[in-house]
Amino acid sequence: MVFVYILGKVETGNEIEVLNSFKSVGQVKRASLTYGTYDLCLEAQFETMEELDDFVFNVVRKVPGIKDTVTLVAAKTLSKNS
Repeated sequence: MVFVYILGKVETGNEIEVLNSFKSVGQVKRASLTYGTYDLCLEAQFETMEELDDFVFNVVRKVPGIKDTVTLVAAKTLSKNS
């Protein structure tokens, strides 16, 4: 399993529309608007790196209003539920 955080810069005024575009995307576990350098943070998980590649290039970067992305792949994850 590949766990990632995708940070995005969003065109001013499009933040809510961009956030809402990820509401029903199955791989996205949480989508948040953020303050600071990046406007959007997506927490997502994939079975393979190929699925991640496809998601970033063919889903995230094609959302109107997304200007730039950075993808952080988790090396180790600690869950309080396990």
